[in-house]
Amino acid sequence: MSTLSDVSNALAETVAQAGAGIVRVEGRRRLAASGIVWSADGVIITANHVVRRDEQIQIGLPDGQTVTAAVVGRDPSTDTAVLRAETGDLTPYVEATKDEMGVGHLALALGRPGRTVQATLGIISALGDAWRTSWGGQIDRYLQTDVVMYPGFSGGPLVNANGRLLGMNTSGLSRGVSLAVPAATLSRVAESLLAHGRMKRGYLGVSTQRARLPHALRDTLGQKSGLLIVSVEPDSPAETGGLTMGDTIVSIGDTAVRHHDDLLAELTGSHIGTAVPVKIVRGGQAQTVEVMVGERPS
Repeated sequence: MSTLSDVSNALAETVAQAGAGIVRVEGRRRLAASGIVWSADGVIITANHVVRRDEQIQIGLPDGQTVTAAVVGRDPSTDTAVLRAETGDLTPYVEATKDEMGVGHLALALGRPGRTVQATLGIISALGDAWRTSWGGQIDRYLQTDVVMYPGFSGGPLVNANGRLLGMNTSGLSRGVSLAVPAATLSRVAESLLAHGRMKRGYLGVSTQRARLPHALRDTLGQKSGLLIVSVEPDSPAETGGLTMGDTIVSIGDTAVRHHDDLLAELTGSHIGTAVPVKIVRGGQAQTVEVMVGERPS
């Protein structure tokens, strides 16, 4: 009995200490949501889907005060928004290390949809590799828990038993599964949004659909499918580079392109303004053209 009591007291202490890094976010007409203190000078990270306006967002601080905030930038593809609150001396989280994140480890989902901290306990039920959301956002690691996501928990922190940050709770990435945006993804997205106000993503200006390659080329290219270009936007990088409707993209650089996700994975912000070799099949023959990657319009 004493062991259970010790565990209970330890978890309660973790929640009490972690509460200093959780804020209430009033950015929509209905229920308030939660936010994560990202830096002491007022930077807050929350879920994009809970912030329906850009200005005059109300932030409920851990000490009970209410201040206003504005959106610095959004990345709907990872359901992440960065706010800047008119305050300072906040308490940011310490990010958990890889050794502190494993299947079976305890996880606490925390929220502050009201004045006080709320918590629910579970375990990390699945960890996987990087994955891409249905909106094209790159998530550094698949992080699934069995915690119950109560109303208003979106945007709040997922922490381990030591109170270190594992990620951000969100109900905006998948229905019926408790997923969290890992801290590594939050860090990468926040860095870009704070620097540019947006996520910079590469852009070719083509619409594609998956297509099977001719049998004669499958062995030569080492793949069975590519992406058939069904339209090319006027004055786009693709048109300037010589891509046309009916071409089938089979690789960019050294990376084979078999699915739409393969194409998105290569159009990162780091490639903007650089010429990349795009291998295509045109008229039954494989050839390579160079295309200058542009920046995806907002």
